Amino acid sequence: MQFTRMITAVDAHACGEPGRVITGGVGDVPGKTMFEKMQWLARNGDGLRKLMLREPRGYPAANCNLLLPPTRPEAQAGYVIMEQTEYPAMSGTNTICVATVLLETGIVPAAEPVTRLTLESPAGLIEVEAEVSAGRVTKVTFRNVPAFAAHVDAPIEVQGLGTVRVDVAWGGMFYVIADAEPFGLRLVPEEAREIVRIGEMIKAAAREQLPVAHPENPAIHDITIAELTARPSRPGVSGRNAVVVSTGELDWSRPESWTGALDRSPCGTGTCARMAALRAKGKLGLGEDFVHEGILGTTFTGRLIEETRVGVYRAVVPTLAGRAWITGFAQYVVEPDDPFPEGFTVGDIWGRAGD
Repeated sequence: MQFTRMITAVDAHACGEPGRVITGGVGDVPGKTMFEKMQWLARNGDGLRKLMLREPRGYPAANCNLLLPPTRPEAQAGYVIMEQTEYPAMSGTNTICVATVLLETGIVPAAEPVTRLTLESPAGLIEVEAEVSAGRVTKVTFRNVPAFAAHVDAPIEVQGLGTVRVDVAWGGMFYVIADAEPFGLRLVPEEAREIVRIGEMIKAAAREQLPVAHPENPAIHDITIAELTARPSRPGVSGRNAVVVSTGELDWSRPESWTGALDRSPCGTGTCARMAALRAKGKLGLGEDFVHEGILGTTFTGRLIEETRVGVYRAVVPTLAGRAWITGFAQYVVEPDDPFPEGFTVGDIWGRAGD
């Protein structure tokens, strides 16, 4: 058989959130840093993201990571993160999936009981400590890039919802964070459609009314993701959340376009952003475990280990711990006459068709 493309990948999930890892079939891409490589892909190679994340090879909640040679000598591997509407500089679940795949497949040698490695993300170097038993990675803890709150308890006007008070924080992506209780939400799976609708509305309003950019990299700007928070559902958990990942651009004139997919996990960078906001409010101390529960009841454990500064912002350095599981090994191909070489979207589950 003849194929125009053949891509080798390992599928995995971190506490429920899928994170496909491309291990072969794609060469290195131009760029002096992983961030520049990410930018090159966004401008010149976006067909790869569409191919791997859209139907028939992907679906709205899917994520993908491209393994690349690191540009920094301290790192054992580099990776570019691809999601439905953006290339995030950092992602916790994807980092956990990447580390697990690297070690369990032997791409990076694993040592028991603990393997330490450094990964190069577009956001910078990520120090990882993986607990390994009988060849399996049973826990991944990583030191994230510094997190900070850009806005705290800021009022915004949301069409149909009125005045909503939100935090805006960076944890590797810019999040708008709002309490779910005023909307009558408990953040349980049967509320998923309403969580997505409200989260997308809040995100769109916050993007317009609360502009933000990373002070050390202005190319990273604007709120791209919404997080609703609630009380924990059981003892031993610090808080509950639901993160809405957009699957298309919101159009105010078309309510049916308010579409997204829930992060199936407790969300790694979302946990870091929430911890930074809590720290800014004086509600979370250094060295305290923050056990964050996601929509499926799975948890990540975060901790703020030190204070620092990022430009004008007081910031904190977070760690995050979680686990991933490999779900499959695949070779994704494109035949020469495939009418959808970059995949497709249909309005029944994506909210919009095509681009």
